Formats: sequence, structure tokens, C-alpha cells
Amino acid sequence: MATQTKNEGQAVKTASGFLTESHSELESSSDFEFLFTRAIEFRQETIYFIIVDRFNDGDANNNPGINSQLYDPTRQQWGKYWGGDLQGIINKLDYLKNMGVTALWISPLFEQVEELQFDKPNGMASLRAAMHGYWTKDFKRINPRFLAPDEENSLHKCTTFDRLIAEMHARGMKLILDIVCNHSSPDVNGHKGELYDDGVLIADFYYDDRHWYHHNPEITNWEDEWQLLYGEMAGLATFNESNLEFRNYIKSAVKQWLDRGVDALRIDTVKHMPLWFWQEFITDIQTHKPSVFMFGEWGFSKPWEQKSVDFANFSGMSILDFGLCEAIRGALATGDPRGFYLVKEVFDLDRLYYRATELITFIDNHDMPRFQSLNLDPANLRMAIALLMTSRGIPCIYYGTEQYLHNDTNGGRDPYNRPMMENWDVNSPLYRDLHLLSKLRRLNSAVSLGSQVERYITSDIYCYTRSYRDSRCLVAINRGERSIIDVDTNLEDGEYRCLLTHRVFEIHNGKLSKLELKSQEIIILSYIGDRVKGKTIVRVQVNGISTQPGETVVVTGDCPELGNWDLSQAYALEYINSNTWFGEIPFTASSGKAIAYKYALWRKNDTPLYENTISRRWILADRGIVKWQDVWQ
Repeated sequence: MATQTKNEGQAVKTASGFLTESHSELESSSDFEFLFTRAIEFRQETIYFIIVDRFNDGDANNNPGINSQLYDPTRQQWGKYWGGDLQGIINKLDYLKNMGVTALWISPLFEQVEELQFDKPNGMASLRAAMHGYWTKDFKRINPRFLAPDEENSLHKCTTFDRLIAEMHARGMKLILDIVCNHSSPDVNGHKGELYDDGVLIADFYYDDRHWYHHNPEITNWEDEWQLLYGEMAGLATFNESNLEFRNYIKSAVKQWLDRGVDALRIDTVKHMPLWFWQEFITDIQTHKPSVFMFGEWGFSKPWEQKSVDFANFSGMSILDFGLCEAIRGALATGDPRGFYLVKEVFDLDRLYYRATELITFIDNHDMPRFQSLNLDPANLRMAIALLMTSRGIPCIYYGTEQYLHNDTNGGRDPYNRPMMENWDVNSPLYRDLHLLSKLRRLNSAVSLGSQVERYITSDIYCYTRSYRDSRCLVAINRGERSIIDVDTNLEDGEYRCLLTHRVFEIHNGKLSKLELKSQEIIILSYIGDRVKGKTIVRVQVNGISTQPGETVVVTGDCPELGNWDLSQAYALEYINSNTWFGEIPFTASSGKAIAYKYALWRKNDTPLYENTISRRWILADRGIVKWQDVWQ
């Protein structure tokens, strides 16, 4: 059985030892895209989530907009526009890149309702505009408040948006567009659900002769699945997904954005539309652009709630990991006495997911109080960020967190969790931490791709290792009092320097003895092995197979890289969790060719077990990264 070559990694890796990673490996010079080509890999990304209106005002001339009543120059009325725009993002791209951000998730850019709605959020009367981006009027036009004053806002004419894409891609950064398929707009001054197709009215909730909308009562029981799927949410005009006209419209709109250069999609309120719709939508979108990565907002998903797990496994997209968010906030923000056992409870259920390493992880967002509204101690926030950046999943940082941005009015709940970005201090401790930890994620594949194994835990102390091939990373976090512990690290023996504290430690026989952890201290030790190299790299993941110690899942096939059906020369995968095996297979001789493959279970001193299926077939891209995501048959 073929195994990976032993790597000659260096034991000591300091901040100065990191190199900048090129994103060119993810691109191809070929314009030929079809279902079996490369895919953009997101597990090595660091995502930064921006509310466009609250990030940076790059062009003050567009602030009044069509209706100046929607803009508040004093920035005291939280429901109105405050001036952030696309030029403001462009102006801060270097700030973001230098912090380590590699992907920007930006709130919806679609043209919005240009009127004020009287509202009483949490009993406090206010006037609210659609500054958040979730009251869409036209999915094929951009909110003119985010553009130059005289710029046409039809998507194919927006030069500011094109410039944002070009500037981001020139820096190796990806753009994630926030989209909404579930609803358009609520009743604002007697108008509701008036929807346009690049300026042409095509639907109206109150004159819905072509049945674009559901007309059902608002949701009152959030445990009733029928109400979740077909009831109205917060007065928003809810689309009728059974209407083919609607489905064709929303898919054609999203494809236009992808054609303009959008790299990935964050999809709003996914649990409010049936699974069949998402399976059709995802299939159609990926046929149009196979490389696109997508993740959805299944509100307050938990691994022990089967419906959200089924959605993550069978919809075709990943989801935001609300379960881990709540666990981290409980352990490090609200002081739950169970502490890190809350985090353990979530990670122990990773086996339920097909793609746990692609869940989007976070500690706060625009729909909940910011972390520091729960706990003002910056050391606690620092521990939460370190845990987020070094754990499995794809981390997402809410804008301003690196500058300790928060407003605690009314407990920091919406809209006070959306303050204006104020500081751009590149010497902020969290800014520097994110700079280091983002590089660690990109350069140490164990952190972005590998398994996560708990090494030591109490309610106050959490130690774990990330492992992939010969790369390793040990993380130890102490939320409590000073402690001295012994940890079995699984690291190569040698001397290591902590990335954050610069303390030096000695690993002997894989153990770290008498590790002193100060109160609120974070220790991160990294060992970086060699990378897989090949003309085409196939990142292989297989789920749904139960293995025992000493058993290995291998890939065999009709090409030299897979042993030409000789199982002793098959490519061995790595154990990630009890539901997932993963590996990177380098292809050179077979790049650009059609191949056949299947999985087998290599068992010491026993007959190998093959999948009970005919071989899978794939046409390899001639170069770049390809992803296989299969279920054992």
C-alpha cells in the first residue's frame, strides 16, 4: 500500500519563518469549465464579514441617495444609512489583507426598498431603512447608495463593483456575496414584495396574479416545520418556490453576479425553504460555475438537531456552525461553569457531518450581541479568537472585532451590534494575532485540513492537536487560574517556540511535561511538513465508513497514481473523524485524463474490503485543485 513520503519539517516555526502563500494554484488558464474540473478550496481561508453601510464611507457624495430621509449624518439613528459603500471597502483592502483576511463576506448588495418603515424593535420605536440589505427590490441591480452618485446601478454597468472584484483578486482575496432566496421586502408604506428584473416590475405581493408569493400567516410556532417552510417571517413577502418563473429569475440573477467575478455565496434563511429547492438551486448554480463555494444560514443549528445536520449533508452547501458559536460564547464570554466541556460536546459530534471541516465557524454576527457585549475582558476575546482560528472549520470574523468594536446599548442586540467601524489600528493585539493565525492556517495544512484530537480538558483548560500527514499543531488554552499539566502532544520531538508568547518548549517522546499555563494564556506550537506536489491535486474525502484501529481507507484505480488497481500501491487516506477520511492525491501522468477509481478498506492480517459498487469515473482537470466528496457504498 502506497503511503505519503516522510516530510522534513522544521520543529521551530516563528512568525518570521512564515512565507506568503500564492493563490495561483487555485486558478487555471483554461476557460473550459465543466462538472469535473477544479474547485475553489475554502478550508484555508479566513473570512471577514462586513455590513457594507457600517464599514467605511469611501464616497461621501452618495450618502443622501435618492431619498435623503433614509440617511443620518449624525449616526445616531441606528435604523438608517450611515454612509458605508463599496469604495470604502476598496480603500481598506490592504488593511484587511495585511491582517490575514483572504475572503470577504459582504452583506447583500442588491437594490433595496427606498422608504422608511416605522418599527418598534424590543419595544423601542424607530424608523428603519433597508441598510442591512435584506429587503430586496431588484436582484439584478446594486444598491445605488454603495456606488458613485452618477453611476448606473444595473449590475452589468457598475464599474465600482468591477473595480472591487479586480482589486480583491489582484490581492488573492475572494468575494463572498450574501444572497436571499426566501423573501423580498415587507410592507413599507403600503408597498410589499414589489420585485423588479433589472428595472422591470415582475411581481407584487398585493397583485400576485402569477403566484410568485406564499400568502400564509406569520410564523407563530418555530417548531412547526410547515410554518417554517411556508409561513411568513417577520412580515417579509415570502417567495413561492414552486413557481418556476421565480426559480428561473433568482437563479439567473445569481449567475449574473457569479459571471461578474463573485467567488462564493452565503445564503440567507435556508431552513425556510424546502430541501428539494436547494438541491435544484445548488445543482444549477454549480453547473454554471463548478468552482463556487456556498454556505447557508440554518439559524441556530446544532449537531444534535437532526434537521440541520441533514441539510448540511444533503443540500450541497455547508452551513454556519451556530452550535460551536454558542459553546465558545458559553465557555469564554458568559462564564458557564461547564466551560470547555461545552466545546467538547460539539466537536464530539463532528462524526454526524459529512463535511465538518467545511462548517463556517464564528463567535458573533449581525443577529446577536457581539462577544464583548457579553464579556468586556479583551483577554477572553483573544482566547475565543485563538480557539476559532485553530479549530476545525472555516473561521469568520465579524467586522471590527480586531479593533474591539462594540456598543452595549440594550445588551448589544440588533441594531446595536452593527456600529460604525471607527479604528484601523494595525498594532491592535487582535489584529496582530489574526495576522499570525491566518498565516498558520494557510501554511500548516494540519490546521485547515486535518483531524482535531483532544489531548487534555477540564472546565478551564482545553488542549488539542491538529494533524495532517506530517504537519502538527498543538493548542493549549487556559481560562482559569495558573496550572501545571502534562500533555501527550503527538508532535515530533524537539524544541518549539509558541507563536503568540514566544515561550520555548521541549517535546520528548511526544510529551510536553510540566506545562505551565498562566491565567488566560494561549500556547500554540506548530510543526510544518512538506506539501503534496503535483500537476493536479485531488482532495479526496469519503464518508460513511466505520473503521477500527489498524484499518486504513485507500483509493485504488486504473492509473499509476492509484496503483493501476494494485491494492498494495493504492493511495492511503487519513483519518479525520469516525465518519470522514481525507487525503490529497498528486496527479501528473494522469492530469487531464479520464480515470476510474473506488475505495477499499486495507486491514492488517485480514482480507481487504472493497466498496460494493462499480467504479466511479472522473475527468481530471489538467492542473489545479479538484475535490472528490464521496460516500462509501
